[in-house]
Amino acid sequence: MDIAFIGIGKVGFALANNLQQKGHNVIIANDNPNSDSAQTALAKNPAFKMQSVKEAISHVEIVFLATPFSVVEEVLSALDFENKILVDCTNPVGPGISHGLESEVSGSEKIQEWTPSAKVVKAFTIYGYENFEDSTYPAYPIKPVMLIAGNDDQAKDSLIPIITDLGFEAKDTGGLDQALHLEHMTLLWVKMVRRDGHRPNFVWGYLER
Repeated sequence: MDIAFIGIGKVGFALANNLQQKGHNVIIANDNPNSDSAQTALAKNPAFKMQSVKEAISHVEIVFLATPFSVVEEVLSALDFENKILVDCTNPVGPGISHGLESEVSGSEKIQEWTPSAKVVKAFTIYGYENFEDSTYPAYPIKPVMLIAGNDDQAKDSLIPIITDLGFEAKDTGGLDQALHLEHMTLLWVKMVRRDGHRPNFVWGYLER
């Protein structure tokens, strides 16, 4: 599958690198090919391709958004996603690791508002990049769960093979309004690890009977 990444920092690179190694064609979507993040990513994985953001969107099936949330509106404002899937990997983080939109609305819902031409799916946000680099937990008989949310069922279904490729069990939590709760789960993980000293190599599991 052809996949573009807008944002190729720690989270973006971890996901992109694993997807490329699984056989997907990864494009770094960046209007500044000399940016530090783009050049660092290419140095680590020369198999990545580089295109302008608009060109990349026109050539791929799925776009991953992994920029800081503070620049998202500016980045997306002039883009036409042509009804393609936009995977929102961002998190609005405010002072003191609080919710950056004061828990009134999810970042994903704002992104859908800013990009009505995209099918926004919230995914790959409930953990830090460490678990996107390596999702394996061989001592356990279940895979880590990847909780997703979105208003378009077909878009969510299309993302499941990618989630599986990356070593997770996909679980649909419902519409995009559920993204707010996934963002809170991210804040929980971040506070536990970045603030309180828990090891980053832990994940959530989905058990059902």
